[in-house]
Amino acid sequence: MQSPLPSPLTDIAGIGPATAEGFTRAGIASAEALRAMGADAAYEAWLRAGNPPHFIGYYALVMALQGRPWNDCRGAEKDALRLRFDAMKARTQGKEKGHPGIEAALDEIGVGLRR
Repeated sequence: MQSPLPSPLTDIAGIGPATAEGFTRAGIASAEALRAMGADAAYEAWLRAGNPPHFIGYYALVMALQGRPWNDCRGAEKDALRLRFDAMKARTQGKEKGHPGIEAALDEIGVGLRR
């Protein structure tokens, strides 16, 4: 018996063609792969692939993987997701202390960007 073909990313409610294209650039090509990775690992891959960071896109993904509408995210849950998003963004942009990125290395020797 042949195994079923992977489902397109757009089979997940809330993921349209543009978002699916971004995840494909990040090496995530199926709904099954995205679900298996989970929202945080998938969105971090999204960022590392050079896709732009968008908080709404991140929490919409979290909601979609839970089978909830994007606008169901509110209050303390949304605040907690914002903290996770900011940490991911910092890691992928080399702003987290100890990050192996070039900016962290330049900061270490005192020649990084002036903030």
